[in-house]
Amino acid sequence: MNTDHPFVVVGCGGIGSAALFWLARAAAPYSRVLGLERHTLGHDHGASQDHSRIIRLAQHQDVYAALAPHAYRTWRQIESLSGQTLVTETGGLVIEDVQSRRGLDTAGRDIDGYAAVAARHGVDVELLDADALTARWPQFRLHGTERALYQRRSGILDARRANATHIALARGYGAQVRENSPVRALHDAGRYVEVVTDDEIYRAEHVVVAADARTNEVLDGLVPALPLTVTQEQVTYYATPNLLDFAPGRFPVFMWHGAENYYGFGVYGEVATKLGQHMGGPEVTADSRTFEPDPLRRKRQEEFLVEHVPGMLGPELYTKTCLYTIPPDQHLVLGPVPGAPRVSVAVGAGHAFKFASLLGRILAELALSGRTSYPVGAFAPDRPALTDPAFPRSFHV
Repeated sequence: MNTDHPFVVVGCGGIGSAALFWLARAAAPYSRVLGLERHTLGHDHGASQDHSRIIRLAQHQDVYAALAPHAYRTWRQIESLSGQTLVTETGGLVIEDVQSRRGLDTAGRDIDGYAAVAARHGVDVELLDADALTARWPQFRLHGTERALYQRRSGILDARRANATHIALARGYGAQVRENSPVRALHDAGRYVEVVTDDEIYRAEHVVVAADARTNEVLDGLVPALPLTVTQEQVTYYATPNLLDFAPGRFPVFMWHGAENYYGFGVYGEVATKLGQHMGGPEVTADSRTFEPDPLRRKRQEEFLVEHVPGMLGPELYTKTCLYTIPPDQHLVLGPVPGAPRVSVAVGAGHAFKFASLLGRILAELALSGRTSYPVGAFAPDRPALTDPAFPRSFHV
């Protein structure tokens, strides 16, 4: 029985690597924090790989708008500690195709919803009609039925570099990481938690589970399975010849809400633009998923770009898949496991990376003191969406 590591983090992706760092920093100079990663660091089996994620203050729900400024400050702190550039502010657009969404239940995920939340949280935004948008960014082709919201501080968060930075900083504070070490079971013994791997059993004071698509597998036997849906999603990089038009200083990140939802980036990470469809992929498990892109989604993306952002297109550089792990209410999962207070869990719900370092910080606070000052009660693992079998599954467009 190995008792050398009072704090163990299961999963070293976006949230797990952040938790590892914040725990190691808080426990220094006698840090004995251990990260257990099922695969190798930087792998592409989960949700945290690739170059870029959108980071934004503009949100359509108050609970995330309240966290967003803290997320920005936390990322800037990581940049200051590491000398790495993780956030590139490009400005960001939310574009709504009003015609194609008429009659749909958007649950506030529309321009009015974004604007109302921004006003409540003091976030400066600009509202634009189609003509005003294309006058400023002629890269877009619109039909006149669109409207948009612009927020100047939106931008790109370098996911791959962020994970590596958290790991490097954690090791600097004495944390250890063991790759290719899947966790087979957790046993709550009251005063400690047994973490069972193929090679060893660790006895920990607190365990953070950040295993996303494998959350229920890791927690099996500890609590009833959480009602999580895992989907296989994908993004495509296009080797556009229009590099200058889509440079970060000239082109904002964008989200498109229409009959389907898309998100797009200018040239970053690769010498290529990037487009993905938000949700809509097939339901899978961490074991049944494939790494084969869906040709229909690929074709749908190309048709969208031809119609609305033709300059982004070029030869396909590559398409890659990833996993979303989504609760019925689409909210994050964050907090102590019901009935097992020495185990905390985090699930990203397909949209957590912008908050990853902050979530890691919160998980560290919960592990060390059992409480946090950040407003995360809506994400509790014992909320009705996760405990009431009758709670409706509602994946809003």
